[in-house]
Formats: sequence, C-alpha cells, structure tokens
Amino acid sequence: MVLVDGRSGTGKTTLGGALAEQLGAQLVHLDDLYPGWDGLRDAADAVVRDVLGAPSGYRRWDWEASEPAGWVSLHPDLPIVVEGCGALSRASAPMATLRVWLEADDDERRRRAIGRDGAVFEQEWERWAAQEIAFIAAEDPAALADVTVRT
Repeated sequence: MVLVDGRSGTGKTTLGGALAEQLGAQLVHLDDLYPGWDGLRDAADAVVRDVLGAPSGYRRWDWEASEPAGWVSLHPDLPIVVEGCGALSRASAPMATLRVWLEADDDERRRRAIGRDGAVFEQEWERWAAQEIAFIAAEDPAALADVTVRT
C-alpha cells in the first residue's frame, strides 16, 4: 500500500502511475473519488473507509453529471497505489507501507495544474486550494511521510 500526496500540480499522478507500473499495483486516483469541488475531506475519509477497508474499492464521482457513479472493486491480493491530495492522513498512514509527500513552488504548481486541467480548474483554483490548506493544517501529511520529493 503506497500513498502519494501533495498539493495540486506537484506530480502525484505522474509518480503514482510510475510506482503502480513498477509494483504491478492497482492505481487509485483521488480525482475519481472527490465528490465535487468541495469533496477533498470526503475523499480522504473514503480512502480509509473504502479503499483501505474491506471489501476494498470506491464509489466513483461522475464530474459531468455531478453525482455518484458506479462502484470500483479493488483486488484484495494486489498492491494498491493511491494518489491525490487527501491520500495521506493520520488515519490512512498506519495502513500504508510507503507514504510519499510531494512539494513544488506555488507558481510552478499552478502552471502545471492549469496547463493540465484548463479553464475549469482555473476557476476553482482558490476554492480547491482552501481545502488543501485546511487538510494540511488538520492532518500534517508531510510529517506523516516516509519520503518527501521536491518536483
């Protein structure tokens, strides 16, 4: 069980994908779990309750319809890499074998994230950033990490 966390634009998806490929692991993107633009805390709770729980899986979020979608089951005997802001919390940390925190300069993070997700995310940047700040203040994921990577 590998948890890859960090703020938007730090490279979580890239690193998570590379780790999953190297480990032959199932890859869980928290972008698939966030229940809308105000759902960071809900997704962090779902990591512990659903992804790391039994039976392992998660309820996808349909961004276009703005409603819950189908359940995705995870194979209990295969490794899992979870990537996204909210993956590493006080509750999830003890359940992981490796905990990674990613960091990058704020201007670079924004450039990467908006370049990747475009105008929609640009409109929601401040709203999302406020949730990241609140989550980091409550959970201190950087302190829970085994490894910190600056990207």
